[in-house]
Amino acid sequence: MQPTCDRQRASGSDRERLRVGLRTNMQTSFKKKPKAPKRNPGARNLTELKHGESGIIERLDLPEEDSRRLMELGFLPGHVVTPGHSAPGGDPRVFRVDGSEVALRRETALKLILR
Repeated sequence: MQPTCDRQRASGSDRERLRVGLRTNMQTSFKKKPKAPKRNPGARNLTELKHGESGIIERLDLPEEDSRRLMELGFLPGHVVTPGHSAPGGDPRVFRVDGSEVALRRETALKLILR
């Protein structure tokens, strides 16, 4: 005679208890997504500018090296920025600032906050 497993020996109600027990032992927690940083509801970023609009830069929420490079290109707090052309997919997008045109990726433009 072959040995049988617990599931085969269990009666109908025992099987149901075993099934419920197996379900409750499964992992029920998942990694939580980090919360997005709180934004000032009135604050806008470069990506929200429509063609023909302009905005004044308030701050650059980027690492120091990236901020320094963008400031060298003219993206200084208090300067006026207007959107220009964009690639067919919308990324990167050209912005006019201080008499020059600079193409920025969407991820970078999101971190340039306007007044």
